[in-house]
Amino acid sequence: MSLEHRIASAEGLIPADLVIKNARIVSVTSGRIIENDIGISDGVIIGIGRYKSARTIDVDGAYVSSGFIDAHMHIESVMVSPEEFARTVVPMGTTSIFIDPHEITNVHGVKGIEYILHATEGLPLTVFVLLPSCVPATELETSGGNIAAKDLEPFWGKPRVIGLAEVMNFPAVIARKKWVLDIIRRAKGNTIDGHAPGLTKLPLNAYLMANIRSDHESTTAKEAMVKLSAGLHLMIREGTCERNLRDLLPVVKKGNAHRCMFASDDKSPADILKEGHINYIIKKAVRLGLNPVTAIQMATLNTAEYFRLRRKLGAVAVGHKADIVVFDNFRDLNIKMVFKKGELVAKDGKMVVPVRSKYSPRLVNSMKVKRLSLRPFEIAAPAEKCKIRVIELVPNQIVTKEAVRCAATADGRIIANAKRDIAKLVVVERHKMTGNVGVGFVKGLGISRGAIASTVAHDSHNIIVAGMNDRDMFAAVKAVIRAGGGMAVVDEGRVLALLKLPIAGLMSDRPIKEVAKAKKRLISFCRRLGSKLPDPFQSLSFLALPVIPELKLTDKGLVDVSRQRIVPLNYL
Repeated sequence: MSLEHRIASAEGLIPADLVIKNARIVSVTSGRIIENDIGISDGVIIGIGRYKSARTIDVDGAYVSSGFIDAHMHIESVMVSPEEFARTVVPMGTTSIFIDPHEITNVHGVKGIEYILHATEGLPLTVFVLLPSCVPATELETSGGNIAAKDLEPFWGKPRVIGLAEVMNFPAVIARKKWVLDIIRRAKGNTIDGHAPGLTKLPLNAYLMANIRSDHESTTAKEAMVKLSAGLHLMIREGTCERNLRDLLPVVKKGNAHRCMFASDDKSPADILKEGHINYIIKKAVRLGLNPVTAIQMATLNTAEYFRLRRKLGAVAVGHKADIVVFDNFRDLNIKMVFKKGELVAKDGKMVVPVRSKYSPRLVNSMKVKRLSLRPFEIAAPAEKCKIRVIELVPNQIVTKEAVRCAATADGRIIANAKRDIAKLVVVERHKMTGNVGVGFVKGLGISRGAIASTVAHDSHNIIVAGMNDRDMFAAVKAVIRAGGGMAVVDEGRVLALLKLPIAGLMSDRPIKEVAKAKKRLISFCRRLGSKLPDPFQSLSFLALPVIPELKLTDKGLVDVSRQRIVPLNYL
């Protein structure tokens, strides 16, 4: 529409394309509930009031809000294609997401970014892309991609490219490393997301001077308040492993709520099907005592304004896109209808329009592993008793502790110790056929026999495997290689369960219910191995991430995250 036409439509001189009648509008711009009608033309809200239209939908007093927005997530973590993800979350009220495609970029380099941009084109879900800032996350691992500022240059200015994704390598920023500062400089006036777990005081100040504006890594109220006080926007994360909402919600007050948002970051397919997406976070926040209008504001307007999309997204208000959610009440938050640009796209939990990308991009097989043998898995034991560094899981968090334990030995080798819940951990490089194999130990997985392996291992996504004996671990690695990427459970040399992830070794090309069922089967066999974790594979996937404290394992060895250096297994 021309500007003249829009003004005339807003005044009611021209009939609207659609009128949503008898709505209880959640007005996040005024902080109240308004009972009125909504006029929509050309996919835009032309006003709140009494409008005429040949097409009306009476919502009979139901609540109406702007479509929900995920402030930070990785589609790859849901392990389904972008099409299937949209098909799943749009009926839950999610109409826009802001993603960091660094998972697939770590596997395929710039081709991964191209895949995401193409695969998300034309969906009934607006996928805004922040360009990956740290691929690989550190120099202490091997990835399939290696992104410099020049590699990102062709993407700046493309539709839906909205900023620079989480700058994970905060030590490199603080140390003023040229490569990362070049990437940050090129972002210019675009939004730059942060990633600063545990960072405080002067190092935090130094990090923020790089024009970084947000953080989603706070795990305690104290840490969240430090970051808000330093000037950061706070993304409150509630995913599968990272459940921070309950701990961080007390920080949200009337004076700072406008700087707080919701993010899922990483959430499993089963949890999305069982709980929901952003709708689940809103509902849980309300049940924990947050004002309902504030909860909706944090899931809509706050995110849109943080990403500088004022008067475009985030509110049922004049001039905003008509991305609209209709729901019954704040406690149950049953989604009745979802509109995208004024068109009804989902009703009563189901899509009512086809979900197809304009493109059907393809990627080549991502498994490039040098021929393996058992020998790199074995660790020779010293003549006398020794102590070793052990990665110790922290329940419901992706941070880990560095523990020191007496090594268990047999036949001249250091081995896993089921009695102390210490499994062997191995990372096998799968991108460049380097033959790199990192070996360590992890406490807290709970397995007492067999092995589990996965090609989902943040962020470089090499093969990660944990187990109680080398032969089962080796068999599990071979299983995911043969599958072209995926997850496997092995016991006594036999593959008990396998989930194939042919898209970059990260995502399936199957429906989400099939993926969730296959994942559930994997977890059930993990129970047979002894693990009681809600999702052992999700916990396993973060054990190779060398930017999350304290101790991690990459294909190059054990990483002391705080010092950003490789450390020996033996503790002297």
